Amino acid sequence: MAPAMLVAFALYASLVRAEPYNTFDGPGFPACNNVSTVYKPTTVDETITLVRTAAQNGTPVRASGKGHMWYDTMCSDNPSTVIIRTENLNRITDLSLPPGAQDGSVMIEAGVTFFQLAEYLHANNASMGYTLVNWNITLAGSIAMGAHRSSLREDSMVAAGALELHIIDGNGQLRVVKRSNSDEWLAASTSLGLLGVIAKVKFKIYPDFKVYAKQDILEEKAVLDGDIYGMIVPYGTANFWWWPYLRKFHLRYYDPVPAGFSDQEGFQSTFSVTKAEADIAAGLLNSGKILPTSNMAAETLFFSLWSAPNFRDKRTDTAITTWPVYGWNYDVLIGGLYPGYGTQWDYGLRGETLELAFPIPLANAVLKRVRQAFDAELAKGIVMTSTYRSGINIKFGKAYEDLLGQVSTGTADGADWTKGAMMFDFPTFKPNWGDGKRFNEEFYGRLARDLIATFPCRPHWTKNTREVFEVTVANGKLDPSRLARFKSVRQQFDPKGMFKSVVGEILGLY
Repeated sequence: MAPAMLVAFALYASLVRAEPYNTFDGPGFPACNNVSTVYKPTTVDETITLVRTAAQNGTPVRASGKGHMWYDTMCSDNPSTVIIRTENLNRITDLSLPPGAQDGSVMIEAGVTFFQLAEYLHANNASMGYTLVNWNITLAGSIAMGAHRSSLREDSMVAAGALELHIIDGNGQLRVVKRSNSDEWLAASTSLGLLGVIAKVKFKIYPDFKVYAKQDILEEKAVLDGDIYGMIVPYGTANFWWWPYLRKFHLRYYDPVPAGFSDQEGFQSTFSVTKAEADIAAGLLNSGKILPTSNMAAETLFFSLWSAPNFRDKRTDTAITTWPVYGWNYDVLIGGLYPGYGTQWDYGLRGETLELAFPIPLANAVLKRVRQAFDAELAKGIVMTSTYRSGINIKFGKAYEDLLGQVSTGTADGADWTKGAMMFDFPTFKPNWGDGKRFNEEFYGRLARDLIATFPCRPHWTKNTREVFEVTVANGKLDPSRLARFKSVRQQFDPKGMFKSVVGEILGLY
């Protein structure tokens, strides 16, 4: 790092501009309320120098990938905090997948997104298997935050694909943590960024393969009273989309097909919208702040649109109109944006969310409790709906052991997490006028508090408010012995507390 840049670093830290660092939703949606500056290093060595300089100056540091945050919990509230944004650290090297091997490995830098790695691997006849996340999220950030794909049969935690984590600790030293049963690994594999900056990841890979996607429409009663585990576990990955006003579910599921089974090359996009589509949705949903009939109309429209495949043929960009859809692993399971389209947030459609994980044996009871909450509102004359274009997302995670993950087993709550977890992910539209509050705003907080008080549960680390984390801790939902073990590792990696965050503070890790 050039001397002039070091001087600039110290100057910024001393002046403290105190500007928000925003989530993917942009201005008005801060991941950190006050940061002094944002650095975008282009090499691991430059990143190490930034951390070392911060350590010498006592400057708080947070690493950030693509900003897949929903609330202001990524940093502490210290306005001296600097962000190290990793998007320019995107080298992919050391691919190793010998012919005929069942698996291999590749080395990626911190800023490599799922899409970048997937494209690179596909060009080399390889894939990540099922350790997947959204197309625009970094793999390192996903590991730090305990992100997941939806599967009970396959390893789908992104950390499950990590073989080594190269972490720049609080002294600016690069530590290599290899997969093991040690507390060091169990802390590093869902670290919340509290151990340091993940600089590189050695990642497990597999030969490429094709999959199919299929979707069924189910009556709500068939899911709430059905064998939820049995509906999900047969497939490589599967999830529900819940439409509470219509009292229906979509069940979408995926599994491999033999080589040569189909020459179709389907490409999924959960997020692609045109401006015209976004304007229509915004009109309905913004009026839904005061008119429940608009929310009902929106859910009905979204349900209809989501019933058809949200896939195109990758070669021709033509819509695929019938199920099942076939294509390469990453194209079908995740996909990306269609050419010429934007995302919801590009066109001003913003949201809030709540995501909690529950042990699979309690899945039916949890969803029935949510239905009771909806029905209690209906008894008061208030119709609750899904205001998200794909409904309420019900995801699943196979058990995976780490200290702060959503799907660990053998915790102090005594619940049976061995079959995995159900993630209740409830995104909701946030109006862009008036006070910005949602239709029947108080309902969402009541629902969160009720679910946390009633069931063993664990929060998603980027999709909940400060209040949700505080209520989770107050209700004793996190294993105190695991928090203590994590804290011990954190103190070894970051004795000065450089990488502190609001979440870490709420969990009592400082």
